[in-house]
Amino acid sequence: MTSRNRLAAETSPYLLQHAKNPVHWQPWDEQALTQARQEQRPILLSVGYSACHWCHVMAHESFEDEEVAAVMNRLFINIKVDREERPDLDQIYQTAHHLLTRRNGGWPLTMFLAPDGTPFFGGTYFPKLPRYGLPGFADLCQQVAMAYRERGEDIAAQADELRAAMLDTMPRAPTEPTLLDRAPLNAAEAMLARAFDRPHGGFGGAPKFPHPTDLAFLLDRDSTAAREMALTTLRRMGEGGIYDQIGGGFARYSVDERWEIPHFEKMLYDNGPLLALCADAWVLSGEPAFARIVEETAAWVCREMQAPEGGYFSALDADSEGEEGKYYVWDRDEIGRLLTPQESALAGRRWGFDGPPNFENRHWHARVAADIAPDEEALLASARRKLFAARERRVRPGCDDKILTSWNALMIEGIAHASRIFGRADWLHSARRALDFLRSALWREGRLLATARGGRAHLDAYLDDYAFLLAALLEMMQAEYRNDDLEFAVALADALLERFEDRDAGGFHFTAHDHEALFHRPKSGHDNATPSGNGVAAFALQRLGHLLGETRYLDAAERTLQLFWPHIRQAPGGIASLLRAAGEAMVPPDIVILRGPAEALADWTGRLGANPRRMVLALPNGTNGLPPILTKPESDAVNAWVCRGVTCSAPTANIEDLLN
Repeated sequence: MTSRNRLAAETSPYLLQHAKNPVHWQPWDEQALTQARQEQRPILLSVGYSACHWCHVMAHESFEDEEVAAVMNRLFINIKVDREERPDLDQIYQTAHHLLTRRNGGWPLTMFLAPDGTPFFGGTYFPKLPRYGLPGFADLCQQVAMAYRERGEDIAAQADELRAAMLDTMPRAPTEPTLLDRAPLNAAEAMLARAFDRPHGGFGGAPKFPHPTDLAFLLDRDSTAAREMALTTLRRMGEGGIYDQIGGGFARYSVDERWEIPHFEKMLYDNGPLLALCADAWVLSGEPAFARIVEETAAWVCREMQAPEGGYFSALDADSEGEEGKYYVWDRDEIGRLLTPQESALAGRRWGFDGPPNFENRHWHARVAADIAPDEEALLASARRKLFAARERRVRPGCDDKILTSWNALMIEGIAHASRIFGRADWLHSARRALDFLRSALWREGRLLATARGGRAHLDAYLDDYAFLLAALLEMMQAEYRNDDLEFAVALADALLERFEDRDAGGFHFTAHDHEALFHRPKSGHDNATPSGNGVAAFALQRLGHLLGETRYLDAAERTLQLFWPHIRQAPGGIASLLRAAGEAMVPPDIVILRGPAEALADWTGRLGANPRRMVLALPNGTNGLPPILTKPESDAVNAWVCRGVTCSAPTANIEDLLN
């Protein structure tokens, strides 16, 4: 039997938080799994992440308790997993939890497995002592262990049914190709319209999540109503407490339907897409508030989330000093001490400090409560600087400083997109540093790794890592073309096809063909907190295929859409990434190649702006080593070549002709 906790050598901050627990935790590895098989002991699998509030609660109540730990150690092989490092395991066992319990999962996820990894019972948070209608955790452990010993035949039969049910969640290869049409895109827009909260923005009630993929889908639509749903949502989020009015950046979700009080953790994966969306919202609306949000959020990313070596950290905790939100909320007395009377009065009116407390009935959390006049902006900026400086002196929330390839890719794409729209070289430099780090530290001999921390990179990457990074490279090439980026994009696309594609049925598995064998191998098209890897892969492969005239990439994207099309037609909700790829399969994007002097190119790209249905590559004179399809003649004036699908126009040196 394992006599000590084995988490001290891990890179995950979440696992390291549990390294001193009396529970004999082990990471998910061959040693732990072999021990379970040899001793024929069930596995207690606990999945969470470092910024998870209820993960901390369960850890404090049960995993730090000697008596509860003794029960766990006696009965189980205890395995702790960071869902951000092992999204494959999280996907599998969240799905199993839902099928077993018919309830939504979440974190902490608590699953009990047979020694071969087959789940037979599970839940999420369990208290140490019975409450909330839940059993005490130590008692539950003993009941589950007894059931495993005494009901082996029932558990085996249930395992067979569960395997079959999980296979039923997989899309099936179509018997013949189907002609794509726009009906599912229209149906998805109608579904979102029915769920749209018109006063507050967003979809559904509390708790309310941003859903960036749905917002991107709506902004792309040729529909004023669709775009207004997205713009209203982004406006209300920017006015609410889900947006950090003092320091920039968005929290993960709002506990109310008004976006007023967040769950205070800040995650990298949604701030990247939200940066891009707010930049696009500024282009569409011209509203200064969107430009301010982009400026403040990009400043937060560069200031607090970028590692010295270049990559972006994963998350900031919701808690500090053991209290959720303590870093972010205010008392009136403190505000009065920090600000002049004029600043205090304006801040109170603007951010709601002059009303009743809105956090736990005793503190104030800033949200936009009232408009201010243009001549008050300078005074408000002074108040904001003072509050920010005071907040910086507080005990900061914990930072999960591991660097995840997929989440970094989402931020690289978002901040590079914003840099292109606003002409910000400093934001592009930040994205470039992160991209260069990923390539130097996490790309080895044609394979990506999933995570890095403290100079150690490990774990084979997943579909999302490859697909998101490919999409980020396409955005980077539009912000600033480099041959190295195109070469890297081709290498990633080739690896996607070689290591993840199901050539028989179509689509991409979440894990590579040579990944460890697990209870199930997912191949999903659904967007979750992050976009669907299949949707992003299809979208990015199509764009790269059109750019290079490479039919292998276009064919793989087509096979993916064909695989998922029956589901897309039947249930178009929650698959916005696939819908965007389908839209571009039906109407390919404009591919615009500009060639000429660098200074003149900058003027042309600025006038062209950012259009979600257009991809623009500006190739300055002197750029060598281009692939044949991009090798355009140099001249003293800018020339533009435009292609859509297999149709290309004659080159033009007149930007007005191009714009028209």
